[in-house]
Amino acid sequence: MIDSTAEWTALRAEADDQLNKTLRQRFADNPGRARDLSIEVDGLHADLSKHLIEASTVDALVALANAAGLSEKIDAMYSGEHINSTEDRAVLHTALRLPIDATLVVDGQDTVADVHAVLEHMASFANDVRSGAWTGHTGQRITTVVNIGIGGSDLGPFMAYRALEAFRHESIECRYVSNVDGTHLHQALTGIDPATTLFIVASKTFTTLETLSNAKSARAWLLDGLGGDESAIAKHFVALSTNAEGVAAFGIDTANMFEFWDWVGGRYSMDAAIGLSLMLAVGPDNFMDMLSGFHAMDTHFRTAPIEQNLPAMLGLIGVFYRNFFDWPTHAVLPYCQLLDRFPAYLQQLDMESNGKQTTIDGEAVSYDTGAVVWGEPGTNGQHAFYQLIHQGTTPVPCDFIGFYEPDFPAVDHHDALIANLFAQAEALAMGKTADEVRAEGVDESLVSHKTFPGNRPSTMLMAPRLTPFVLGQLVSLYEHRTFTQGVIWGVNSFDQWGVELGKILAKAIIPELESSSTELTHDSSTNALIERYRAHHNR
Repeated sequence: MIDSTAEWTALRAEADDQLNKTLRQRFADNPGRARDLSIEVDGLHADLSKHLIEASTVDALVALANAAGLSEKIDAMYSGEHINSTEDRAVLHTALRLPIDATLVVDGQDTVADVHAVLEHMASFANDVRSGAWTGHTGQRITTVVNIGIGGSDLGPFMAYRALEAFRHESIECRYVSNVDGTHLHQALTGIDPATTLFIVASKTFTTLETLSNAKSARAWLLDGLGGDESAIAKHFVALSTNAEGVAAFGIDTANMFEFWDWVGGRYSMDAAIGLSLMLAVGPDNFMDMLSGFHAMDTHFRTAPIEQNLPAMLGLIGVFYRNFFDWPTHAVLPYCQLLDRFPAYLQQLDMESNGKQTTIDGEAVSYDTGAVVWGEPGTNGQHAFYQLIHQGTTPVPCDFIGFYEPDFPAVDHHDALIANLFAQAEALAMGKTADEVRAEGVDESLVSHKTFPGNRPSTMLMAPRLTPFVLGQLVSLYEHRTFTQGVIWGVNSFDQWGVELGKILAKAIIPELESSSTELTHDSSTNALIERYRAHHNR
């Protein structure tokens, strides 16, 4: 395993050296530090200078990446090798954003042609809905789109829909339903008209419990509102699936089924058919611009040397903190209200990918993998959890994200927002010494309370504006950051067996909740909870 290599051992010594040097001292020693430790990718600027690293650290991290075969594994992913070994699949989310004139044949199939055929199908449908050419059962145009999915079929498109508010169609609202809690569907259906509502059901197998439960209830709601005519389903439901039989049985016209493939995991699928709701909202041109942003970062990740490779360096720095500093969390802090769902999206991307205790070879790992990813937009977070980040006992590496231009220029708050962004990163890095506090005349009894340790590392990501292109860049950046860490840890970042056991047990418990005649064979706690639930419902 990677922790038995000389490169891993060298990083332990490197971590000890870097922890003993403050960021204040680093900047004093090298006034050009920000220039030396910045990377630019197609207008996206990344300042890495507030990390606890030096040139020697970068060299040691690159050596670790080489020991893990990162470059070779990048090539294997892009070429379509079955690097998802536990499911014997290629990993080709990068093919979803290849230009139409590219060629990538995998397992005898031209993936680029397949992808663009689906994109053209999506664009044709989106244009019809947006123009009013597609109407509902009563002849009225669609004004509300309800996306029903869960996990990657919800988190990605929902995040992107909110992020690209400035680019949305003025007459189409999208709502998103994922939770099997009936309240979520109730909230989505409140105040809308069945005659002008289109449902998108996103389920690869068309058997996902949460999604099908919500879809069936939505179907009943629609029929109740439109007089019970079953033919209305075909005008108000489309599917994102590969199960044509299940889709047809539901009443959806399979001509309105949009395909995706087993070489795209759910958490990597927002730029495929799963993004249909987003395309309906922002239009095919903006959707394709987002794909161009994805592709630009994909190209950078595949071609840039590791020391100048932004996703690779962010991933390696994350490994450095997780394994050599024992810092278990990673905060993502966008100073942009439209990215309020971005940390939640990244939670699945990162934690479902690398929250593993077994290597690809089936061995138990002997080191920590993954980090707890969390965050909230600034400046809200400053009045919630920044206290812990500044003065808590365990440092939290942070990613700050900001934009030079506001999303809505008529709102003249942007200078205050960006001032807070830059100030927080500076305060975390530089802190405030006890002597500086005393020099302000603070009573000695309060000096320790008002002292800030500093030396809290962060990345600063800045772009001109949150456009579809930039959103694509950001998502691709974090996809490849996640992949880099998975390679170092030797885990399969593209399976998710850990989500299965609870699903299986839930299916067994449903009939046990419904009938007291079913014998209970769980542990005593679970049995008691089931019995209490039954008793409450007199079952």
